[in-house]
Amino acid sequence: MDLSIVILNYNAAAFLELCLNSVLKAVNNIDAEVIVVDNDSTDHSVEMLQHNFPQVKLVANHENLGFSKGNNIGVQHALGDYLCILNPDTIVGESVFDEVLAFAFAKARTSSNTDSP
Repeated sequence: MDLSIVILNYNAAAFLELCLNSVLKAVNNIDAEVIVVDNDSTDHSVEMLQHNFPQVKLVANHENLGFSKGNNIGVQHALGDYLCILNPDTIVGESVFDEVLAFAFAKARTSSNTDSP
C-alpha cells in the first residue's frame, strides 16, 4: 500500500464529510487507505461515517484522548509506505496525492541511485 491518510475527528461531522468526499476522489487511482480516528464525538460523526463511508477504517475511541494520542492511534493502524495526517476541515484537490506520491517516488529512485558505491 502506497499511502495511509489519518484523520482525527472530534465533533466535526459536517467538516469530516466534506473532507472525506475530497480525499476519496483524490485517492481514486492510488493504493491508499483512509483511517478516521474519532475521539468520542457526541455529534453524529460515527454514525455518518458508518453509513456514508463504509470503505473508511474507523477507530472509535471511548474517550477524548487528545490530538497527539488520537493521531498516534491512527498511525498505529496505518499500513502505507507514506503517511498523511489531515485535519477534518481539510479539502484536498483531486490530484494532490498523485503529485505528492510522484514526487516521493522520484526522490526515492534518485536516493537509491546515489546510494550505490
